Amino acid sequence: QVQLVESGGGLVQAGGSLRLSCVASGLTFSGYTMGWFRQAPGKDSEFVATILRSGGSTYYADSVKGRFTISRDSPKNTVYLQMNSLKPEDTAVYYCAAGLRPAYREIGTYDYWGRGTQVTVSS
Repeated sequence: QVQLVESGGGLVQAGGSLRLSCVASGLTFSGYTMGWFRQAPGKDSEFVATILRSGGSTYYADSVKGRFTISRDSPKNTVYLQMNSLKPEDTAVYYCAAGLRPAYREIGTYDYWGRGTQVTVSS
């Protein structure tokens, strides 16, 4: 049974930092592209960042480029999202996703999802 478990969310002031983690089990981690998405209250889910299976290529939403960094640790089956210079508009539930061959910005092309972790940025 595949499980993705996110952690690291919380309440932070604007300008602060958080690091999200997502631990994967029940799959061959190195074979999956890993992504982060988020959903703010009253809004649709949106792409945040993705890292390819090889770990060599990363892609970001324009809204987080230069502030967020995605990385993966294959021996630990874990993907991270380092979030710096947080803004109130970053407030959302953040979800981890795994896909064999996703169109990396497209939510519907990922195979597995975590339950999410709440990030709240106060002004």
